[in-house]
Amino acid sequence: MHADDLILISVDDHLVEPPTMFDAHLDARWKDRAPKVVRDDAGSDVWTFDGTVIPNIGLNAVAGRPKSEYGVEPTSFDEMRPGCWDIDERIQDMNAGGILASMCFPSFPGFSGRLFAACDDKDLALAVVRAYNDWHIDEWCGSYPGRFIPMALPVLWDPQLAADEVARVAAKGCHSVTFTENPSTLGYPSFHDPYWDPFWRSLCDHDVTLSVHLGSSGKLAMTSPDAPMDVMITLQPMNICQAAADLLWSRVIKEFPALRIALSEGGTGWIPYFLDRIDRTYDMHHLWTGQDFGERLPSEVFRERFLTCFIADPVGLRLRDLIGIDNIAWECDYPHSDSSWPNAPEELAAVASAAGVTADEIDRIGWQNAARWYHFDPFAHRERSACTVAALRAESAGHDTSVRSFDTGRFERSVPNLAEIQARATA
Repeated sequence: MHADDLILISVDDHLVEPPTMFDAHLDARWKDRAPKVVRDDAGSDVWTFDGTVIPNIGLNAVAGRPKSEYGVEPTSFDEMRPGCWDIDERIQDMNAGGILASMCFPSFPGFSGRLFAACDDKDLALAVVRAYNDWHIDEWCGSYPGRFIPMALPVLWDPQLAADEVARVAAKGCHSVTFTENPSTLGYPSFHDPYWDPFWRSLCDHDVTLSVHLGSSGKLAMTSPDAPMDVMITLQPMNICQAAADLLWSRVIKEFPALRIALSEGGTGWIPYFLDRIDRTYDMHHLWTGQDFGERLPSEVFRERFLTCFIADPVGLRLRDLIGIDNIAWECDYPHSDSSWPNAPEELAAVASAAGVTADEIDRIGWQNAARWYHFDPFAHRERSACTVAALRAESAGHDTSVRSFDTGRFERSVPNLAEIQARATA
């Protein structure tokens, strides 16, 4: 398997919103109260909205930075690769990284738009959510047709308005809405409450996938307040595991059979045990808990209704048949700290080769499953031969993918260390 021949769609990337994003998409009466970027006394660029200050956290935009400079400190646009927030530069970075198409989760509003939902003036909040979605669909994605899978923010505080927004963005060709992995953490009714039914129904009616990103509730698994940061980073996939269990056993799965759910940035290595556990739980306990999947096992329902994704997951790829090959998609996670950009194709090829992944399987994992789940035609705007890693990199030959040290002001040339990638893939 050669990285140059791959076609790659990333179902989990991120964008850092540019300061001008609301200029053309928010009604004039809200302009003075729109989210704005200001530079604080420490030199960091922060968003302000409704009395809240939201910094750009370093780990959210470390593409092109040496690992020694990763951290959670606030940062400025000057300290990021322009591809984090500039659409033209993003395309160049995608080309250099061999990525045909990308679905980009938000940054400053939170992955589920909880910042806007917390605004007391709900008319303003609704206007800002809709403006954000219009900017994302029409401007960010619309600037380069065929290169992005659009994704909308939900209206968290009102299920009927949420349903209406699903219908509105679906009419624009958007088939993904991001959502929290635990609404009760944010003070809303849980997945098990009929409160959300208008929203679920609209997702089904308009064939829109619910994209659940870890950390979207604003709370990550942590063992104790004084535990090292490494504990939280290690346990991040457990947030997605919890959301999967919550949704799978919920009434939503049974009463809305057309609902499709994508679990973002949770990896896949845990899923075979999870499927074994839910089947045993069902066998041992469903007669007294009241769960009823008819003649089917919970694992079968999971494989039909849930899409999972990974960045570099040697264990998950080795166990792909236990997960379900049509339930696995690939992600790059640009520009976050888990991303291997610009060498992600080499990493994927190495990991897949070590696991014995076939050419048909890598096509399904690399792009076909994403295209099917999100109603995205990767060849609508480009010939297939122009969609490979090699072809995309040729379009942006010479594009600078240097590792830049902002602490020293030096640029350190980034050379793909394929030996290191291969060693990690086969470990």
